[in-house]
Amino acid sequence: MQTETTIQEEIDKLNGQLTGDMFSDMDIKDQIHNLEMKLKGVKPMDSHFDCVGCGS
Repeated sequence: MQTETTIQEEIDKLNGQLTGDMFSDMDIKDQIHNLEMKLKGVKPMDSHFDCVGCGS
């Protein structure tokens, strides 16, 4: 299980890989989104399953 520090380090690393090109950054931004949801303990509204709504 990842700790909050480890997750934040991964987010920071991925943020450093962003190029500013929306299409090439799409996969990286998706990974960042998934990690931030895990870090914050967030799941989609109206979902009793973890992140089934967005596939995270």
